[in-house]
Amino acid sequence: MIGLLQRTRRAWVEIDGAPVARIGRGVVALIGIERLDTPAIAHRLLERMLDYRMFPDAERRMNLSLRDVEGELLLVPQFTLAADTRKGNRPGFSPAMPPDEAQLLYAELLAQAAQLHDRVQSGVFGADMQVSLTNDGPVTFWLRVEHP
Repeated sequence: MIGLLQRTRRAWVEIDGAPVARIGRGVVALIGIERLDTPAIAHRLLERMLDYRMFPDAERRMNLSLRDVEGELLLVPQFTLAADTRKGNRPGFSPAMPPDEAQLLYAELLAQAAQLHDRVQSGVFGADMQVSLTNDGPVTFWLRVEHP
């Protein structure tokens, strides 16, 4: 499972011009779900996202996590993160989990996030979303939890 984390000052998701999610200071996490991903892998990625030190401390070092700063988390499902881009000019999506299964695992990730963190918002699985954000820094990290 892949998480592309972007530290943000504000972010929102719209569908057909209507807002569906909005956060202030925190993290936008674009989530790519791969064929062999499991609830345990989703939980491990979530723990890493919540504890990843990407916010500055008093000395301006990235020593604080989303939990430490009591920031908000915006999860956005994005199947294109699981694309195979190793050759050619067109991505292949065979590494991505089939949509029906991925939707269930994303729902599990979202439920876990709501249990572990007070301030969680989400995009809509499978929707054509417009995601807007002010990337703070910019600070962006690509996290991946590998299959055992």
